[in-house]
Amino acid sequence: MKDIYEIAVVHGDGIGPEVCAATIEVVKAALGPDSPLRFSEYPAGAEHFLKTGQSFPEPTFLACRAADAILHGAGGLPGVVHPDGTEAGLDFTLKLRFELDLYANIRPIRLFEGVESPLRGVKAGDIDYIILRENSEGLYAARGSGARLRGEVAVDTLVQTRTGIERIVRKAFELARQSDGAPRDGVRRVTCCDKANVLRSYAFFRSVFDEVAKDYPDIATEYALVDAMAMHLVLKPGHFNVIVSENMFGDILSDLAAATVGGMGMAPSAEIGDANGFFQAAHGSAPDIAGKGIANPYGTILSAASMLDWLGHKHGDAKLNQAAGRIRSVTEACLAGGLLSADLKGSASTRQITHSVCDRLAAAA
Repeated sequence: MKDIYEIAVVHGDGIGPEVCAATIEVVKAALGPDSPLRFSEYPAGAEHFLKTGQSFPEPTFLACRAADAILHGAGGLPGVVHPDGTEAGLDFTLKLRFELDLYANIRPIRLFEGVESPLRGVKAGDIDYIILRENSEGLYAARGSGARLRGEVAVDTLVQTRTGIERIVRKAFELARQSDGAPRDGVRRVTCCDKANVLRSYAFFRSVFDEVAKDYPDIATEYALVDAMAMHLVLKPGHFNVIVSENMFGDILSDLAAATVGGMGMAPSAEIGDANGFFQAAHGSAPDIAGKGIANPYGTILSAASMLDWLGHKHGDAKLNQAAGRIRSVTEACLAGGLLSADLKGSASTRQITHSVCDRLAAAA
């Protein structure tokens, strides 16, 4: 347990500052006047790149590395790119992942009461699983090092290591052990999502998965090819408990999965390593609605609840875990009560959602 937890806050671009500010209010309300969290703000992102030519200043990186946790709003703006065509606003997220070895990207997919799924006949409780995305290797490890020859050929290399696969797969089994199992049958299972029938790198992923699985005889295992998985997440989402995959596959599938539970505004994420933790919603910066006061803050709020849980477990601080539980409970009640943003087919503003969540947290305290 610590007296003070330093939280590095990077608001970022578009709606990032709005959802980040809302989330900080909620966290403060959950912890009360004796909150042990100290929030310090730092610049990074596409807007900062346009102003200064730097998308991720070194002082911001050093502050993030030294902090107890990192909270981010959103990054990136259309057309703000480096000479090679890659987005400048993504430098913040990607550098943190690789430099701080944030190898586990945990993306909970849950349908809340009050939120309508586009899937027919699916109701709250029918979808509740985790996509665990390997976050430090895979195809994205090639960013900045791929080859582009004479405007005719471009090559990026997919990299997977035994160490990287072992630790993400072991994390998947541990998450399954901590869960209540899949909604449809209550079975604790880990699904290995790959393309092992075509590429050696994914066949290697599967073989290491099989080796690790032997240490978890209490957890059911299965495989799903990524193209089939895209279908399964629509047709039988209640079957899944924990899905583990390579970096790019996890990125794509988690966005598809988010669409089944209300959209990207309902997509929290936690990116953790052995020493550092980075927390943000999985959505983008949505510059088309920035400044209009209608951004959905729930994804970032739920990401902050994961931040409190991670800090609480890491430092043996039950107060933080209890605050995380209150945030989730109040968020669930607000959604069930119809406090929905425009993307959820509601009319509540960012401010209305924030005030309601904070008021309920104060009443609960």
